[in-house]
Amino acid sequence: MKLNFLFRALAKSSITFALFFLLLTCQRQAGPSHLELPAEVPNILIGQGGFVGPCEPSIAISPANPDRVVAGAILDRVYYSEDGGKAWEPGRLRSPYGVYGDPVIQADYAGNFFYAHLSNPGGSSFSKDWLDRIVIQRSVDGGKTWNEGAFTGLRPPHDQDKHWLAVDPRNNHLYVTWTEFDKYESRDPGDHSRILFSRSTDGGINWSEAVAISQFEGDCLDGDQTTEGAVPAVGPNGELYVAWAYDEKIYFDRSLDGGKTWLAEDIVIAAQPGGWTFDIPGIFRCNGMPITATDLSEGPNKGAIYVNWSDQRNGADDTDIWLASSSDGGQSWSDPVRVNDDPPGKQQFFTWMDIDQTTGILYFVFYDRRAYNDERTDVYLAWSADGGRSFTNRRISEKPFIPSAGVFFGDYNDISAHAGRVRPIWTRMEEGGGLSVWTALVEMR
Repeated sequence: MKLNFLFRALAKSSITFALFFLLLTCQRQAGPSHLELPAEVPNILIGQGGFVGPCEPSIAISPANPDRVVAGAILDRVYYSEDGGKAWEPGRLRSPYGVYGDPVIQADYAGNFFYAHLSNPGGSSFSKDWLDRIVIQRSVDGGKTWNEGAFTGLRPPHDQDKHWLAVDPRNNHLYVTWTEFDKYESRDPGDHSRILFSRSTDGGINWSEAVAISQFEGDCLDGDQTTEGAVPAVGPNGELYVAWAYDEKIYFDRSLDGGKTWLAEDIVIAAQPGGWTFDIPGIFRCNGMPITATDLSEGPNKGAIYVNWSDQRNGADDTDIWLASSSDGGQSWSDPVRVNDDPPGKQQFFTWMDIDQTTGILYFVFYDRRAYNDERTDVYLAWSADGGRSFTNRRISEKPFIPSAGVFFGDYNDISAHAGRVRPIWTRMEEGGGLSVWTALVEMR
């Protein structure tokens, strides 16, 4: 009765009514409060055990068939699921160019999966062609079988490392960025590192000649003074965006012509106090290298660019997760916003981010020690439905684990989201000392 009276009164002014209706709509859409995560989030074991790994996992949901999910882990592990991640089949990747870790899984919009990795044609880390190129293999059957692959970045005697993939949904063009070292771990001041870019317009069969896109070159010591952590993203009109870390700053570059030309002067997104390498108790090595993503949805933040990273600006005992955003193509950036919502003084690290392109909702996965005063470690999911202005945090691991600094734990985790289905992937250490990789069946409603 009162509601009918209100609407009759508002109807006297069409402008007022339109504004009132818009306000109601925005209130329903704003903020993460309308999203619900079930009380129980099942954890699913993907793979475990072995001489090396599994760790450093990557995962992708197929937009063409979300029941198909593919994951990878070092050095050469591949896993596929045909039921949305409930059950997994393991396999091993093989290539004449060698398979030597840094797995990156990407799905295109035609139903193909791509597995990018480091090379090792000689079969030994002592061979002269170790890390001589970036290899990308394709599967057309949901990860069951893979072609021998193609490669980019063969520029002897340089070493190629730390790559990531992106795909343009308009045409399924593929893009890869990575770090080139004149000589990996060289202390020679004449040796440098830089960010390279390459693309494929034929489904990964052929790749363009690699081009350097970073304005500044770093050293080759695989640390704060090395240019590293380049992750590409694609804008609504095919714009290419890349961010990476170097010299206690997050740098950004863009191309508006498919990667042919890039900015003459890279843009500094934010300071990264302490740099991208830092120590976390119990972790062999840790980093806060950035992740770049662009909102391609039809939501209110379409076209927004987001960069996610971690650093220790608040102290070595208080590593935090950060997000910066841009609404003008990367020309200007927001101040960093803290993603983890706990009180100061605890460790959050190894973040990764994805956007559900059907909704524009941002999802983050990271390790979290907010509940403990020791090295017990949980896995948290955070999400934002308002363009990174506010966040909801939720523990998704069923039980904590304690890592060991004597075991290589990998350099990243990953997360994939599509149509409310969210599949984070992470490494944990079992009580017997072995490593395992897991996902969680997150269904957002």
